[in-house]
Amino acid sequence: MKNLSKILLALGSLLLSSQLLAAEGGSHAKHAGALISLPAADLQWTDIPGSGGIKYANVHGNLSGKGPYEAFVIFPAGKDNPFHTHSQNLPTVVLKGTFYAVIDGQRVEYPAGSFYNLPARLPHYSGCNKGEDCLLFQYQADHFDLLPQTPKS
Repeated sequence: MKNLSKILLALGSLLLSSQLLAAEGGSHAKHAGALISLPAADLQWTDIPGSGGIKYANVHGNLSGKGPYEAFVIFPAGKDNPFHTHSQNLPTVVLKGTFYAVIDGQRVEYPAGSFYNLPARLPHYSGCNKGEDCLLFQYQADHFDLLPQTPKS
């Protein structure tokens, strides 16, 4: 658990730092803003209603609100999402477990340590393989959404 805490803290710091530097004009920015420090033990997890056990812990902003956010997300082992899209890109880092996406009939698995950036409006299935919960770190420039789609026959 200590290693997971270190990984979560380092990843969150790295992603937040890169976004703050980009927003403030790159590496020459004089001040990147206030420190955000959230040790794993301090994360506040929120259930997503009707999701079958998916939880999130906001790091910056609010995954369920409006505007940019950065959040950790836990998918229960074996949890599958229906066919869907998102209205904007969804960059994701897999920290634990094996997450997957099925796009145009092709399944790609993302074990711990993987990164993917799912393009906006790309229809897909996704979920967490059986055997171990998936821990993800996701961020978007605006709110999170999951827009159900009808699969083509």
